[in-house]
Amino acid sequence: MKEYEVRDPVYGFIKFNELEKEIIDHPVFQRLRRVKQLGLTEMVYPGAVHTRFEHSLGVMHLATKMYDVIVGDEENVRILQDRKMYEKTGLKRNRQLIRLAALLHDVGHPPFSHAAEDILPKNPDTKKPYKHEDYTVAIIEKYFKDVIENHPLNSNYKITAKEVSALIEGNPQELKENIFWRVIISSQLDADRGDYLLRDSLHIGVKYGLYDLERLLITFSIGIDPEENEIILGVKEGGWYVAESLIISRYQMFTQVYFHKVRRAYDYILKEAIKTSLGVLSSPQEIEKFVELDDYILWNIMKEKNTQWFNYLKNREHLREIFSTNDIPTPKDEKKLEDIMRILKENNIWFWEDTAEQSWYQFASKESGKGESMIVKKDKKALPLSLYSKIVKNMGEVKKIRVYVKFKDRKKAKELIKGGGIK
Repeated sequence: MKEYEVRDPVYGFIKFNELEKEIIDHPVFQRLRRVKQLGLTEMVYPGAVHTRFEHSLGVMHLATKMYDVIVGDEENVRILQDRKMYEKTGLKRNRQLIRLAALLHDVGHPPFSHAAEDILPKNPDTKKPYKHEDYTVAIIEKYFKDVIENHPLNSNYKITAKEVSALIEGNPQELKENIFWRVIISSQLDADRGDYLLRDSLHIGVKYGLYDLERLLITFSIGIDPEENEIILGVKEGGWYVAESLIISRYQMFTQVYFHKVRRAYDYILKEAIKTSLGVLSSPQEIEKFVELDDYILWNIMKEKNTQWFNYLKNREHLREIFSTNDIPTPKDEKKLEDIMRILKENNIWFWEDTAEQSWYQFASKESGKGESMIVKKDKKALPLSLYSKIVKNMGEVKKIRVYVKFKDRKKAKELIKGGGIK
């Protein structure tokens, strides 16, 4: 089997096979080269110009390293064979399935990534906006089904496009016993966040998202849920500190970078510029139109329309913050917020109330720790991380509320607030 490799700033080199190369070379996957990972974060951190393309390769690489650590342990393989009756061929098949799901997990991102997700159309069945995962599934079925299912490297495995989509979505009906591998693709210690924390930190030039990757990798293990007697994926007991550190790193990246006041302002302006130039984006049922859009094309559409919101982007006249609560608003914060918005309304000053909200850790609803990051003891009994880490146990949500006004109104707004006796 021929292998290819590409140089990567995080891992050194990333290798891929002929099947994966055919996917990577496909025009729809190449589109990710023109979709920035962090939208317009470069307006605050100039180095943030990396793309979903390199992130997708990185997630495939990291997911593989996680899987290889797990199946490289004889005791883990024994448990897999005893519980799931896997043979070596089955383990190799799962490795390829995980690599494909990791590689394609973000192929459905809209232009400018998460910044444009607020203007995706609503699903007529759920009445809720579509998510980028809905577009990912549609793209896999339309553009990659033949590539995956009919490639010679898949002749023995018989991996289907639906299985790849199911691993990304978390569909137990399609995956059956393989559903537990989804923890590598989507969980609190998955390859996705494991990659973006390191990659975003590197390109932005901050240290907040760093953690000990090598230590994390060698501690991945299989354990047994003591209550339901099911196989789970977790971290060995000796590695619980690095599991804790990854969660803390994510908290710091959100509070210091992703929730940065100017970055949030640009997200809003970009959303309005797209809405006034193009309206909502195409639905997954019109996937051909959707994949024609990338950052460059959408930017040119906005440039042609030349709306006021686009001019704010072009001239860097971003919205200005005039008030911000604590990470968790106090009663004093809430009263001040109410007074400020009342004054702005009375004086016909446009404003935007932004709520930057995030939960850092998903706690289990059962004593077994279902949904939590799990710590595997020497006897393979698995317990939730929150039983080990006081920091994780006491991590609360952040709900920071800010009030922004337009660039031209900042001085007047501050004078009115000061005149109203608000300090």
